[in-house]
Amino acid sequence: MPKCIATVLLFCLFTSVISVHSATDDRWVVSWTAAPDTYGPPLKAQTIRQVIQTSIGGSSLRIRLSNLFGTVPVLIGSVHVALHENNSTIQPDSDHALTFDGKSSVTIAKGKSVLSDPVTMEVPALQELAVSLYLPRPTEGPSTTHDIALQTAYVTLNRDTTKATSFTAGKTYDSRFFLTDVEVLSSPNSRVIVIFGDSIVDGEGSTEGWNARWPDLLAARLQNNPAFRSIAVVNSGISGNLLLNDGKEPFIGPSGLSRFDRDALNKSGAHWILIEEGINDIRASSMFTNPKYHVSSLKIIDGMKKLIARAHKKNIKIWGATILPFMSYNKMLSRQNVISGKRDKNHEKIRQLVNTWIREAGAFDAVVDFDQVMRDPTHQERLLPDFDSGDHLHPNDIGYAVMAAAFDLHLLAQDN
Repeated sequence: MPKCIATVLLFCLFTSVISVHSATDDRWVVSWTAAPDTYGPPLKAQTIRQVIQTSIGGSSLRIRLSNLFGTVPVLIGSVHVALHENNSTIQPDSDHALTFDGKSSVTIAKGKSVLSDPVTMEVPALQELAVSLYLPRPTEGPSTTHDIALQTAYVTLNRDTTKATSFTAGKTYDSRFFLTDVEVLSSPNSRVIVIFGDSIVDGEGSTEGWNARWPDLLAARLQNNPAFRSIAVVNSGISGNLLLNDGKEPFIGPSGLSRFDRDALNKSGAHWILIEEGINDIRASSMFTNPKYHVSSLKIIDGMKKLIARAHKKNIKIWGATILPFMSYNKMLSRQNVISGKRDKNHEKIRQLVNTWIREAGAFDAVVDFDQVMRDPTHQERLLPDFDSGDHLHPNDIGYAVMAAAFDLHLLAQDN
């Protein structure tokens, strides 16, 4: 064979391999996520079984584990994934072992994350999965958690029970540990909408174990419509999250500005981002003496502008959600001498100014006006009582269902 022909054939083979590899990479999309938000407790040698629900399905699966808040490397001894049955039990014959660079165990460096190898596994949309992690030794430092899971995690001490069908739990948690993403190999036209924000995104106030957060309900709504079944909805909410500043009790987590790349822009398949932030920045202005927490409407708007610019730089559409009313929550705090009535009125003024900008400035690619559908028409500074979980700040299951129903699917149809 002439040398020149052999060279051409080799080049064609090489480019073909690269093309197939790139096409496969493009088909990986995140189907579920939980943003790491705080330093969890040091953990003993144990197995932790955590339950998640996918938004879209696929033919293969891989997961991401994070040691973001760890102060030392953490050893994960084995990891298994299976279809969830109920409580801590998995469906028989559905278990799959995961590997990392071909090995069953993995050490996650301090502050880093790892992505598992793909495992061939038919994963349906809206399917609950059980992800089981074995820690063969104590973590010797804080664990990386998502604090409010609204889903029970099951624990057995000192044993590797990652592949057990019947899992006898000696302890339970209401937090996520190390697990931050589940990705699926889906259809070439699959895309992701990332819901980014605070506790109202995170689903606080909804019923634990019901997957009743409004992003969950939006995912179910999309799966009920054949035109939108290729769109994943992932929840990057953090309860107590601030847009402008890192958390300080009772607020937690890295600021929206600092975590935006990791928890939104860099998600596999991200095509749209919806921002629902700002309510905690307004609240925090009354709770701390440090001037950095005393934010104005202009500071919140400036923070939103920065997120918009960063999304547009990556050609990702970004939508803004209006801030829900919370004056009744403030009145409760006023009675407890946490904030003053004067500050309470200033909070509402800031909220209205920010919402007016979101609606009218045209800075976002689109607007989802949750305030309009959730407020009490006779007292627009408070949630409609039927939608109130009881704390006058977070919606209940009905309220979250209303929010999911209020999302205009034409936003997806015109750009899908």
